[in-house]
Amino acid sequence: MIISVAGYNWRMPIRLLAPEVASQIAAGEVVERPASVVKELLENALDAGAKSVTVTIQEAGRRLIEISDDGSGIPSGEIPLAVERHATSKLQNASDLFHINTLGFRGEALASIGSVSRLTITSRTPDIQAGGRMVVEGGIAGRVEQVGAPVGTTVRVEDLFYNLPARLKFLKQDATERRAIDAIISRYALAYPKVRFRLVEGSNATFQTAGDGDRRAILAALYGVEVARQLLDEQAEEDGLNLSGFISPASLTRSNRKEITFFINGRWVSDTPMSQALLQSYHTLLMVGRYPLAALFLEIDPAEVDVNVHPAKAEVRFKSQDRVFSFVQRCSRRTLLAYSPIPSMPPPQNLWGARQFSPEGSNSFPVSPNRAQAGLEWALAHDESEVSLPDQPASQEVQTSAPAFNLPIMRHVGQIGATYLIAEGPDGLYLIDQHAAHERVLFEKLMTQRDRHSISSQVLLTPQVVQVSASGAKILEEQLPILQHFGFSVEAFGPNVFQVRAIPVLFADTDPALALRALVEDFEEDESPLQNEIEARIAARVCKRMAVKAGKTLSLEEQRALLLDLEKCESPRTCPHGRPTMIHLSVDMLERQFGRKGAR
Repeated sequence: MIISVAGYNWRMPIRLLAPEVASQIAAGEVVERPASVVKELLENALDAGAKSVTVTIQEAGRRLIEISDDGSGIPSGEIPLAVERHATSKLQNASDLFHINTLGFRGEALASIGSVSRLTITSRTPDIQAGGRMVVEGGIAGRVEQVGAPVGTTVRVEDLFYNLPARLKFLKQDATERRAIDAIISRYALAYPKVRFRLVEGSNATFQTAGDGDRRAILAALYGVEVARQLLDEQAEEDGLNLSGFISPASLTRSNRKEITFFINGRWVSDTPMSQALLQSYHTLLMVGRYPLAALFLEIDPAEVDVNVHPAKAEVRFKSQDRVFSFVQRCSRRTLLAYSPIPSMPPPQNLWGARQFSPEGSNSFPVSPNRAQAGLEWALAHDESEVSLPDQPASQEVQTSAPAFNLPIMRHVGQIGATYLIAEGPDGLYLIDQHAAHERVLFEKLMTQRDRHSISSQVLLTPQVVQVSASGAKILEEQLPILQHFGFSVEAFGPNVFQVRAIPVLFADTDPALALRALVEDFEEDESPLQNEIEARIAARVCKRMAVKAGKTLSLEEQRALLLDLEKCESPRTCPHGRPTMIHLSVDMLERQFGRKGAR
């Protein structure tokens, strides 16, 4: 190698790096920050079968990280080997890499940590009366001393990065580093609810779990009782895949993805495809820029997943990624639909009679006796905690083959402000945004027709010409096959000009040019959407433009028809873009507002 500086050339001879230098370089891949140390030592404790783990930190881990466990311990004679690089008890040959059942396996953690800190390891096995202790400073190991110690292992890491001042300088503020440590411990507490975890900062215990196996109690400690109560329990099994954990309802969201946690065979991973699968299950249910909370645990045959692709073991590769993606997506979607909120109060009898609507001012609503009785019997027979749907496949698009009773049967009252419909339900008043509701109705009808390959088109008497920008023309050309699949007949008609010859019958009374312009605007904002999102995004955007607008006065029949169509939707509470279609004013709230239950 030749290095040139200011016109002078020096040839550097090739040489082996000193062991301490090689250790510090390798440590940079494993030990990025104090939270990395906590993660590696926690995994070692769990692999040792610990039932209780205590983590003590000072100055956000810069000054001290100490992890004590009651696991199987390390024999005194093996402690020097434990801090050597690539020394492990978890692998014996190359074939074991394809059947990894432990969290650690590389044999790098203790060696890497010891090379960038002052490390003290103390351990005792159950069959020996005395334990062993050894100090490693900057990668240089001392002698093992015999000491009295409880069964298990205590690793004390002091002055992290003391010999790497540049790395120490660029650590984040203490609050940021503490949050990273908190996140690691909380994740593993969720993954191993039968292990008692305790985090001590300075002299104060800031987090602890009972180790009784109750994950929801841990969620309550992390997010609060109210959030934990709302989280939905997910359990599913299919062809060697087992998924369990919790996801949030569509009404409970965050502004980022930080609260989405995945564990594969007990190992925390940062897996983008898995996160995307979960987000796809919320398709059309969340507003743009909002994300769910989730703590999901996937069990899979170790031979089907490769965990040896990242030094920190934070990424994995699946042998059949599409199969896992589809499984997570379908199961989460099914959970969301099954737990859609339904008022549990039995509806008053006078709301379910078969009275007839009369335009002369009667406030009754036409409900068929059979439909009314079926709804009443269903509402009386099911409590909110027992709500479930038939086991049916779900995909990234909304399935609308059967009503899911996500809404109670409502009595139409009227329209206000030429924008909102008013309806009475079994437990109060519903205000329905006619535009958002019509979006949802059109979207589910269109997607159902697409799935059944039954989209009918209506040929326009006079083809409509639409001109777009040059970039928009390219986008349209790429999406013409999808538009044709949805019942549009569109063809190029010159530079940046397109001609619409037919549109779906569903949109027969609307302006077809709106659909093309909506498509262009959507994809100009995001020119690289995921391929499996394109069809649903196109359908959602087109339905948004085609839906009835706010400010339009609807006839009584149109209002009533929209209400009935919304009741039949599988996801009636949000439009395809995640905006709410309605708000509910309960009888209890109204009584409080009018002073019937005391002051507010």
